[in-house]
Amino acid sequence: MVDGGIPMVTIEQAPPQNQWPTLNARTALRRYHRHMPIVEARGDLAAVSLFHSLADPTRLRILRRLRHGEARVSDLVAELGLAQSTLSEHVACLRDCALVEGRAQGRQVFYSLARPELMDLLESAETLLQATGYQVDLCGTYGSDARAGE
Repeated sequence: MVDGGIPMVTIEQAPPQNQWPTLNARTALRRYHRHMPIVEARGDLAAVSLFHSLADPTRLRILRRLRHGEARVSDLVAELGLAQSTLSEHVACLRDCALVEGRAQGRQVFYSLARPELMDLLESAETLLQATGYQVDLCGTYGSDARAGE
């Protein structure tokens, strides 16, 4: 139960439509205009996690570099000019999110993109940013000014 006793359910747990509780002021806020229950599907939460994993400039730089082929952390250090510990931490994050995979060769690990679709997603994001004139960067919550105040 969440928010004053209003049940949150997954699609598998959802009762038939005629068994949903009657609307009151609180439940009305948690439903779509078509009187469909708002259900946080696993895909929604996974999408939030995906975009959160991409929400770091260093990780984006790593992914853009790996678009051109595999690289070791030492290669990334030399090319991106960042500390080895910083790059290792970000590569580990990308690996844990299954966006990057490692291939061991002796004592070295060569990292590459796990899914080429990731670059399609980033290219689509760039197209969207250009189409909107980068307005999201002016957003009071997520824009550059908001991040500078962190």
